[in-house]
Amino acid sequence: MFTPGPGFPLGDILKEHAAQRPDTVAVRAGAEELTWDELRRASNAVARGLRLCGVTRGRIVALMLRNGPDVVVAAFACLKTGAVPQPLSTRLAPAEARAVLELSDPAVVVGPEDGAPLGEGRFRSVTVDTLRRRGDSDAELATEVGPSWKAPASGGSTGRPKIILSGTPGTYNPFDTEAWGLRGADQVLITAPVHHNAPFSTAMTALFNGSTVTLLPKFDAERVLAEVERNAITWVYLVPTMMRRILALPARTRERYDLSSLVSVWHCAEPCPPAVKQAWIDWLGAERIWELYAGTEAQAGCTISGPEWVRHRGSVGRAAWGEIKIVALDGTPVREPGVAGEVFMRVAPGNPPAFRYIGAEVREIDGWSTLGDIGELDADGYLYLRDRRSDMLLVGGVNVYPAEIEGALAEHPAVLSSAVVGLPDPELGNRVHAIVQTAPGAAVTVEEIGSFLATRLSPHKRPRSIELVDTPLRSAAGKLRRSALRAERLADAEPAR
Repeated sequence: MFTPGPGFPLGDILKEHAAQRPDTVAVRAGAEELTWDELRRASNAVARGLRLCGVTRGRIVALMLRNGPDVVVAAFACLKTGAVPQPLSTRLAPAEARAVLELSDPAVVVGPEDGAPLGEGRFRSVTVDTLRRRGDSDAELATEVGPSWKAPASGGSTGRPKIILSGTPGTYNPFDTEAWGLRGADQVLITAPVHHNAPFSTAMTALFNGSTVTLLPKFDAERVLAEVERNAITWVYLVPTMMRRILALPARTRERYDLSSLVSVWHCAEPCPPAVKQAWIDWLGAERIWELYAGTEAQAGCTISGPEWVRHRGSVGRAAWGEIKIVALDGTPVREPGVAGEVFMRVAPGNPPAFRYIGAEVREIDGWSTLGDIGELDADGYLYLRDRRSDMLLVGGVNVYPAEIEGALAEHPAVLSSAVVGLPDPELGNRVHAIVQTAPGAAVTVEEIGSFLATRLSPHKRPRSIELVDTPLRSAAGKLRRSALRAERLADAEPAR
């Protein structure tokens, strides 16, 4: 099997895999699939189509495509032309799409339909099929190596988006392969939308290495198990929200599927409540469960295996690349283990920058920057996260971390997800309010949830109010927007005028 070496052009990888295994499936989603040779030919034709549309080296190409072979074809076409693929959600609100596209200024927007106006009409989308027809040939063309291999967007939902240009050019870098424990012989299942950075990066990295990638068109808990059995999946990407939903399936449903092919179950993107992680370890065995903690910027990050986690319960691991330190909220360095502060990261000295922003300034001190997480290091260098600094609540002069309360809520069998926010309180400054999504048909009351938390949390951490809902609080990628949920409750509390 072909294994690319460091510096190998990403646009030439399909040619090598197709030469060795032309009829082997490279990517599938639902009933659609492409072999390595079909993927090679399709991406060549689309690359020619992109060039006819004026795409040149270094220009961003927005990919507003759902999980399926088309997004992979388009991404490889970008890498062939030296363009920078930018995966974007097809469900961006008009204002979000306008803000992101104005920043990235894409040469082309590849979307699910031709001529759809985007960015208040400044851009119009074109489909993969149309680009392929325009290309008019699937013959090989010379690869032009781009200055960056991806350009994910971040923060679009807040109205202040930024583009995070990878510091890695369009050549093979073993970094992602090593960080995610991917192998060339893997059968990979991607369960989250590839417009998010981690699913896109892992799907593409798996393909770079010659693995077959199965993209789940839409998350469904039982469908994940069915795909593992059907395709003998060895490596799967999940977020804790998905892990909770799979655990919520009846035991007889989970036991119906053969999961013996699984070697690695990776999760990231949000804190995993210890009770959820322990349940997966009890179910599949600690040696299969892995976790990665990093930002899209990837200047540093941690990984932890299941057996390590059992020894360091609640940790996200030790630094696997780059450097990590803790800084107290007053700005002084934390030198003692077990003392909480803000988590700062930087690339290892002597290494090039891991990213470049478009639309934001990097706030660094001697190369150190922060994602805003609060955490602490133990004596062995293992990192434990408490919460985001922006989500921390000051309740009666005491710091309260919503993630800790959400972790306690996750231990209740009827709770699928939760969001803890602070609402104004004239006496305490903030009142802890828990929004709790319960499992369908669960006969659980607010009083029962309160009694459950009373045995797990100190009095000042317990929610003063609890709200039960049956609608999802998180996206398919596990993202929780506490600020939006809080704003909705504040708006509902305003007196009618």
